[in-house]
Parts: sequence; C-alpha cells; structure tokens
Amino acid sequence: MKDTIIRYGVRALSLGVVAMGSMSMALAQEGADGATVVQKTMLDKWVIDGGWTMIPLVILFAITVFLVVICIMELSKKKFCPEELRAQLVALMTECRVQSAIQHATTSPTYLGRLVAYALPNVDANRPEDLGKDAIEDAIADFTANERPRLMKYVDILALCGTIAPSIGLFGTVQGMVEAFAVLAETGQADPAQLAGSISVALLTTFWGLIISILAVPAFFFLKKKAQALEAESVNAIQEMVNTSINVINAEAQLARIPEGLGDDAAEEGEEEVEYAEEEEQA
Repeated sequence: MKDTIIRYGVRALSLGVVAMGSMSMALAQEGADGATVVQKTMLDKWVIDGGWTMIPLVILFAITVFLVVICIMELSKKKFCPEELRAQLVALMTECRVQSAIQHATTSPTYLGRLVAYALPNVDANRPEDLGKDAIEDAIADFTANERPRLMKYVDILALCGTIAPSIGLFGTVQGMVEAFAVLAETGQADPAQLAGSISVALLTTFWGLIISILAVPAFFFLKKKAQALEAESVNAIQEMVNTSINVINAEAQLARIPEGLGDDAAEEGEEEVEYAEEEEQA
C-alpha cells in the first residue's frame, strides 16, 4: 500500500512539474508576441504569474502534502503497539514463557513485535532475581537508536520543506522586485498600476513559501511528538513484560521479605495487648 502511494505520488508530482513548466513557457511566449490578450484565470493570477520560482514552490507544496499523508499512515498505533499484540505478549510473559513470546513477536511486523524479538533473547535464566534486566535494557536502547533514523526520515524531510520554502519564496520576491525597478530605471517613468502589478506578482512567491511553511512546520512538530509517544509506549510495554516475569518468579521471595504485623491478625493482637494492660492497671 505504501509503495503504491509513493509510486502514484511521484507520477502525479512529475506530471504537475511538466504542466507547470509548459504553462509558464506558453505564458511567456504569449506575452512576448503580444498578439492576444487573454483574461487571467485563478491559476494565472495566483500561481503562474509568480514566474519560474513557482516551479520549486509547487514541487515543495506537493512533497509537503505527500509527506504529511505518508507520515499519518505510518505513525499509527496499529503499526507500533497494537493492544491485542501487547495483551498477548504480556499474558505469555506472565507465565514466564519467554520463547513463546519471542516466537509470537517475530510473526508481527509492528514496532513492538520487532522490539520484543530483538530484546527478549537477552533474558538470562541464570539470574532469576532480575532476568538480566541490564542486558535487556541495553538491547532496547540499541534497537530504538537504530530504528529512530528510519522512523524520523519522512518527518525530517517535512521539516526541511518547511524551512527552505520561505527562503525560496523570498528569493523569488527579491528577483521580481529587482526586475521591476530595473524596468522603472530604463523607462524613467513610474506607472503606479504597472509597478503595483509587478510588486504583486513578485510577492506571490513569498505568499506560497509562507503557506508551505505554515503547513509543514506544525505538522512536523505534531508528527515528531506522535512518533516519540508511540516509541515510548512500545518501550513501556516490553518493560512491563519483563517486570511481570520478574515479579512472578520472585513472588515468594518478595512475600518473605514482608515483615509480620501488617495484617488484621496484628491489629487483633494489638487490641488484646491493650485490653490486657488495662485489666492489670485496674487490678
């Protein structure tokens, strides 16, 4: 599904670039000939009039929308830590069936499944007091460190789009302003209508650069936080599994460390001692 979306997205982006270039060339040729004057459409007024600088901005806009869709699809709870898988693995670890938990995790392509299959083989049965928890935590840290670049790949590209789009827009605006004032210097006349139109066209690139940035930057922070939350949830799940097995194995030892006198029997014995002391005082 993901590969299909990427393939069709690339095709649509290529067609958009070709169409944008063709329309820009046609508009430039038409302006040079001066043969016909056509009424501007919304596409001409808000996109094509921005000049060639609009081509990278249109590409960035398409990439930004494409990345947001892909990230939303990829950063889902179903692909990271599904509740059903988590409950099954916790149930197996409650019975201390570590091998069964590993085998079951390897059948799941989710983040939690791969994490469990990578970390649980480090369980040390010769250390029943903690099952070699230090080695397990080291494996968890290695796995998350190795997976994070792949996890954040599209999110980081989204941040890059949001960063460079205003710069490209500003470049187009500066170029348009330079051209407008160059024409003004050559003609020596200041036609307010023509000058205002040139400035309006020059500002189109900044306008679209800001739109792309406004879309990309909040999406980046939202998706980054979501990715971190899903990663933390998966790590917490495997830590819960390990702690559950440790508690089951050491249940009797933990009970043996609890001192006497904390239950109802201790309270009853305390009341009897108080009554006995009062009787002796009265006697």
